Amino acid sequence: MTDDKKIDYILRTVEERDIRYLRLCFTDVLGNLKALSISPEELEEAFVEGIGFDGSSVDGFASQAQSDLLAFPDAATFQVLPWENDGEAVANVFCDIQTPSRTPFEGDPRRVLERAFRKADEKGYTMNVGPKLEYFYFTDSVHPTPIDHAGYLDLASSDLSHDLRYATTRALEAMSIPVQYSFHAAGPSQNGVELRYSEAVSCADSIMTARLVIRHIATLHGVFATFMPKPLQGVPGSAMFLYESLLDHKGENLFWAPKSSHPAHLSVLAQHYVAGLLKYAPEFMLITNPTVNSYKRFDRESIPSHTTWGRNNRAALVRIPAHKPGKHIATRAELLNPDPCANPYLALAATLMAGLKGIEEELELPAEYEGGDPAEYGEALPATLGEALVRFKGSKLMRETLGDHVFTYLCERKEEEWRESCIAVTDWDRMKYYAGV
Repeated sequence: MTDDKKIDYILRTVEERDIRYLRLCFTDVLGNLKALSISPEELEEAFVEGIGFDGSSVDGFASQAQSDLLAFPDAATFQVLPWENDGEAVANVFCDIQTPSRTPFEGDPRRVLERAFRKADEKGYTMNVGPKLEYFYFTDSVHPTPIDHAGYLDLASSDLSHDLRYATTRALEAMSIPVQYSFHAAGPSQNGVELRYSEAVSCADSIMTARLVIRHIATLHGVFATFMPKPLQGVPGSAMFLYESLLDHKGENLFWAPKSSHPAHLSVLAQHYVAGLLKYAPEFMLITNPTVNSYKRFDRESIPSHTTWGRNNRAALVRIPAHKPGKHIATRAELLNPDPCANPYLALAATLMAGLKGIEEELELPAEYEGGDPAEYGEALPATLGEALVRFKGSKLMRETLGDHVFTYLCERKEEEWRESCIAVTDWDRMKYYAGV
């Protein structure tokens, strides 16, 4: 369907379904969802002229001296929300951000991913990603009190989490976002949802939509959903696992190879790609694990601590799921370190470019990690945001991937965040030292 036909379809849908509010959505550099609300009468002009807003008020966007920006709706992302606002239908559409001169805005995270996607496309590759998103339900937004104490894959008739997951799945599928499955995760009140794989930009849009839906459904049921990686001590934290693969322009999976070629059914190209993820993971962890709290999730032996890969070992950084006969299209690499606080546009751009760099450099895949000391198989990953910041600031690849605008902003913002955390006086400090050492 051409863009003109898509726009005509949207305008007709808006009229037929009496949609009264349209939200033009985008993310800031940190991954927060932003939106401009317009009336149906403004929609046709928005596709042509864009809708102006103050970029200086958006984290990581523009200075006050260059604050005028335009949001242009991407017609392919139009979705009618499966709930109403004050009894009236509402629709969302994701936007690309441009300057008043109609040039792409360098600070737009969606553009960062689109640029990386195009580089892959020029080489004959299409990046497909299937995300698995974990999160917690709590009684309110102030106190992290679980609404249940169930464990991994538990199902109880009185499990409120089950009802929330069901409602979330129904809502996502109503928005044409297919759900592979949802489940109760290992922690109390911890849940997860795995979305069906799609092309990278569409996947990032779906992750942002899923976050919105999960939180909205929770609010409707009087509870609070959080994507904080480690809200509770002593229980598993939340991850955002990324299942990545490259397809050619005919839809053939370029990662698959017969077992006679590689025991994990990985093609030479896939081996280079995974080796790229391993080599550059210390440099992109500021993107995939962007908060001080992100690193408190790495407190268990089951969480990757080194640049390792394996088939059956979930403590490896990259896991290769078992091959199913006749399912060549499903051959993929699962990146296990990202968490749900990551900006999905930047995370997918960073990991894609790391993989492509591995292909370009023809990196050799190291020995498979099957247990024992991971330090014998790979480099230690950053253990704090401060360590991640050092590796990120020295990364030529991350600067090229993100562009100077986003790269510089993240360096400055995350340095400030790390400094604040280092001088913050916490409950742990008071418990440990208040009465004397």
